[in-house]
Amino acid sequence: MKIMFHLNCLEQGGAERVVSNLSNQLSADGHEVIVATEWIGENEFSLVDEVTRVVVGPRKEDENKSRITKAWLRLKYLRNQVKKDKPDVVIAFDHKASYRALAACKFVKVPVIVSVRTDPVGHYDGKKDKILIPLLYPRADGCVFQTQGQKEFFPMYLQKKSTIILNPLNPKYVGVRRSENPSKTVVTHGRLVDFKNQAMMIKAFCRVHDKHPDYDLKIYGPDSFDGTKEILESIIEEKNAAEFVHLMGGSDSLEIEVPKCEVYAFSSDWEGLPNALLEAMAMGMPIVATDCPCGGPRTVMVNGQDGLLIPIKNEDALVEGMLRLIEDKELATRLGENATKIVERINSQAIQDEWVNYIRRVVENYGK
Repeated sequence: MKIMFHLNCLEQGGAERVVSNLSNQLSADGHEVIVATEWIGENEFSLVDEVTRVVVGPRKEDENKSRITKAWLRLKYLRNQVKKDKPDVVIAFDHKASYRALAACKFVKVPVIVSVRTDPVGHYDGKKDKILIPLLYPRADGCVFQTQGQKEFFPMYLQKKSTIILNPLNPKYVGVRRSENPSKTVVTHGRLVDFKNQAMMIKAFCRVHDKHPDYDLKIYGPDSFDGTKEILESIIEEKNAAEFVHLMGGSDSLEIEVPKCEVYAFSSDWEGLPNALLEAMAMGMPIVATDCPCGGPRTVMVNGQDGLLIPIKNEDALVEGMLRLIEDKELATRLGENATKIVERINSQAIQDEWVNYIRRVVENYGK
């Protein structure tokens, strides 16, 4: 099949990671893959040479044109690319990309699948969404959700032609296990961004450190430039925590660094289906995680079986969870060993098969 993915860019986000992983895997299995983005970012996930990358956003000569003109050009450029490449299906990842794909492909005979990658509450319920969803989403030929919570947010006409597919795991995390002699470190990874609430994590860990002063906290992840990094730095300074709370920056070797640590903590206020959590589970990390909407953590974890789930924005619960995993080594080991079973559900081949089967079904039913 010839498959076109459409999204804003491939720059270090959850949806971007999934598209790059899927594109590379589908290409390796003989499918022709095109990734059409609005722009090319500075720090993007890589694509293999066999995947075609095209830019369909406004061009340099469009910079001084009006907002309305640019919006129209986005549709025009995407439509022209679809007409040129003639894919069997267009798959749009995330919010605005889905609207663009549905509008651009209105008069082009190609099925469009949209994919929701975040908590719809707060992201798909604005004034524009209340106009665009009824206007455009009936045209979607299919929809891929990550969780049941996402699915239930949308109208029944979309739910009926949808499916739920989890994120594929990067193969480099398969077979990796936590060290038998981990360092006394609590670790997490993900962009430094407000909704991941690393601020609460630092405050909670400072209380853990009061009881266990030989432990430290490492936070891996690039700056999102939304002011979060500066907030975290100010909390570290206020708490005099520079010696035991470390902002590690981005890393391409998390499969090496994370398993060296003893406990994994996850503090997001909301997510889609967080790749960081899936990766930590695959590596056998004992995890305490917020049970954040729209249900990503509870989709893959059972509280007390393969991790600890706690309420969002609850610093006390996060402190208690970290302390339990630090102080009860037997519990931590059992949860970590059980967590690795997630690989059976989300290995790249299993997820690719689910995508290919669903895409074929949509393509075969197109026009019927």
